[in-house]
Amino acid sequence: MRRLFPVTDQTAAPTPGEAAGDRAPGAAGEREWSLAELAAAYAYPERGPGRREPWLRANMVSTLDGAAQHDGRSQPISSATDMRIFGTLRALADVVVVGAETVRQEGYRPARARAEFAAMREAAGQGPAPAIAVVTAGLELDFTLPLFTSPLVPTLILTGAAAAPDRIAAAEKAGAKVVICGDGVGVDPVRVVQALAELGHTRLLTEGGPRLLGQLVASGVLDELCLTIAPMLTAGGAQRIAGGPSVPVPERFALDSLLEEDGFLFSRYRRP
Repeated sequence: MRRLFPVTDQTAAPTPGEAAGDRAPGAAGEREWSLAELAAAYAYPERGPGRREPWLRANMVSTLDGAAQHDGRSQPISSATDMRIFGTLRALADVVVVGAETVRQEGYRPARARAEFAAMREAAGQGPAPAIAVVTAGLELDFTLPLFTSPLVPTLILTGAAAAPDRIAAAEKAGAKVVICGDGVGVDPVRVVQALAELGHTRLLTEGGPRLLGQLVASGVLDELCLTIAPMLTAGGAQRIAGGPSVPVPERFALDSLLEEDGFLFSRYRRP
């Protein structure tokens, strides 16, 4: 892993007569970063003493030609380092927000407690693992899955006030906590962020899918995008990382950091 931006000695050009491959391991950042280093690189921004405003980041992966999935799943376009960053971002978060279709397609399981991050989470006043919050209008989910029956932290169901009472009852019977975040069938992304903050979750992470991310972008609630660009081409009709209606005016984000390993680019963009 090496840092390309902000520029450091890890990205400095080789000295005359020296090839990058001649350097000692780690001299150009060509080593595996520790989990502590990854956690520092992806730390949530400091909000000031006593300030607990929510910060919503997204973590997505895309191929060079813009595909967010292959055969309906993101795993084929990921990498071992991408998954280490995936795990680190989860370890930093209070809650992971995900769409119901992604839960179904990706076979979501509860977030697990990891010994490597236990001290860090305790110091931050967090529980052993982040909660998973599923955004769903119809609650058409299998409530016998471990995501609902055996999480370390009760899974949240984020839905609208018009959701079917029998599906709400089934979710609650399975042990999930239902949170109303909209007046109709669906949810209001602004109310999602507000409701999670009221529950004490201010370090927010969404892992999509594309439809949910598109809703968050269109509502203007996304603060940060962590995007892995995979050195792959897939063609076909796969979705982009964000779907749904376009915003009236493209919103500009600022590049915060850029890491590279084995041709994969790990970017981090923030709202200016």
